[in-house]
Amino acid sequence: MSIPLWASALVATLLVQTVSSFSSLAIPLLGPPLMARAGLAPESIGLVSALTSAGICWSLACGGPMLAHHGPVRTLQIGLACMAAGLLLLSQPVGLLGLLGALAVGFGLGPNTPAGSQILIRHAPRRHRTLIFSIKQAGVPLGGALAGLVVAPLVLAQGLGVALGAVIAVTLLTILLAQPFRQRLDREHAPAAAAPERAPAAYVRDLFDQYAPRFDEELTRRLAYRTPQALAALLAAQGVAPAGALDILDLGCGTGLSGLALAPFARRLEGLDLSPRMLAAAARTGCYAALHEADLLDFLPTRAASYDLIAAADVLNYLGDLGPALAAIATALRPGGLAAFSVETGDVSPYALGEGLRYRHALPHLRGLCAAAGLGLLAGQESVLRQERGHDVAGALLLLRRPG
Repeated sequence: MSIPLWASALVATLLVQTVSSFSSLAIPLLGPPLMARAGLAPESIGLVSALTSAGICWSLACGGPMLAHHGPVRTLQIGLACMAAGLLLLSQPVGLLGLLGALAVGFGLGPNTPAGSQILIRHAPRRHRTLIFSIKQAGVPLGGALAGLVVAPLVLAQGLGVALGAVIAVTLLTILLAQPFRQRLDREHAPAAAAPERAPAAYVRDLFDQYAPRFDEELTRRLAYRTPQALAALLAAQGVAPAGALDILDLGCGTGLSGLALAPFARRLEGLDLSPRMLAAAARTGCYAALHEADLLDFLPTRAASYDLIAAADVLNYLGDLGPALAAIATALRPGGLAAFSVETGDVSPYALGEGLRYRHALPHLRGLCAAAGLGLLAGQESVLRQERGHDVAGALLLLRRPG
């Protein structure tokens, strides 16, 4: 069973917050012996603290481009590396290096709030977001408590060098522990040239499993989502009568919003989705004769010439290279069968990966893929598919036919 994205986000941010707090708060606990080793007066620990705070301000002031370029988890890892380097400099018996080390520790501590907040804003469920943020912030006192319990006794038992080495080792180990979370939470920050051909199935399944309880309200009210109704209107405009005569497959059926719009056209309506929770909600609509939990690229080739209409509302946005999907749709359609779907569009070549691992496609290239799959274009129209952050999401609705 896969861990929900919000849980991964919370574990990653809490881990880094706790270790960062532990490592930074170890410094004042080590103050007198640390200053003596560096050849500085004991009261110089105040200057070290001031430089650490200056490093935090420096990081907050100029860390935006780093966060945008590397993604939040990688930025947190870079911050931990800076902290480890700063602690290493602080361990040297040279006063100036120690002061530079304090600045580096602060610079590494700075990304915790902006990067951690970005992760949680994206992945924490809205109704539990305040609680999840509070749990993440609990890493600050938790790290301080651990430092108070561990660092001073370790100095007394093993000496300053061993204690500093242990703090550095814990900081570096956390970079490695964060790596699996980066692979899951930072995918959307991959360079466009290296964009994968599709969003990972596990990502899509986890995303919509989390989204299922509030999916209908979020889409139809907050995001002004009307794509299923628009596809139904496109079918009717092309002379497809809502006469209950078609065998229809609803790809990415979700909670059944599309099924409700397609039901008047259907003799038999089936739904396909990756998310078990979405399928459970779709079953409650009562409009599906069958529901399938599968990846469309695995499912469609097994259903050759089975459907009169295949619809996909807000589904192909999670695929970059649409060639295999269009070929699979053509396989599953009966001769003369129809495919109706939406895509997000943009000035891209041939597709680009955007936020939330959704792809935008260039329409000229997409038309070529349709022709290559043996699907003729019956109708197409530009459309606003939804609202996102107060802006229209541009897209297109397409209706294709398999010859026969």
